Amino acid sequence: MSNRSYVHQPKTPARLLDESAVRALAETFKVLGDATRVRIIDALSRVRGAGAPGSKNDLCVQDIADVLGLTQSAVSHQLRLLRSMPLVRTRRDGRQIFYALEDDHIVKLFEQGLEHVEEQMGVARAVQARDRGPKRAARRVKRLRPHRAEDKGIRGEVSASVRADEAGSPTRQPRWGARGAPAPVQKR
Repeated sequence: MSNRSYVHQPKTPARLLDESAVRALAETFKVLGDATRVRIIDALSRVRGAGAPGSKNDLCVQDIADVLGLTQSAVSHQLRLLRSMPLVRTRRDGRQIFYALEDDHIVKLFEQGLEHVEEQMGVARAVQARDRGPKRAARRVKRLRPHRAEDKGIRGEVSASVRADEAGSPTRQPRWGARGAPAPVQKR
């Protein structure tokens, strides 16, 4: 037997986050959990000098709406939520309000998250390509295989019987119109 002690000692960090920091961080990630808000942050992060103080690194609601293909109302609503966190800051110039990312930390957070996602997507694509390679080739072979004679015979019989049925009753009106709507009622 060994004289070693097998008592488990957990390896915890010296200090965990306090409750208020945990809540604030969770709220930040919660706000970033919406696809439209992520697209807005993406647009704001691509502006020259994003996150740095200054007046040339911001966009108005109309610019963001045009870039994203959304309505001004939808963009304005999402910016209000981003501003309340505060992930974006505002600057008023006359009647227009311009938006920019609050600071460089937001840009770095976005870029690191994007890098992680692209890395994971790259790994997933490589696995999918590896797994699907032989299957795709087999599907191509099946598509190029000529139809067997009995397949053609069956299809020919079915279409011939349908044609014979339609030819046998020339006065028969279809129940449905050409576009899938009920056929108009004919007066007698």
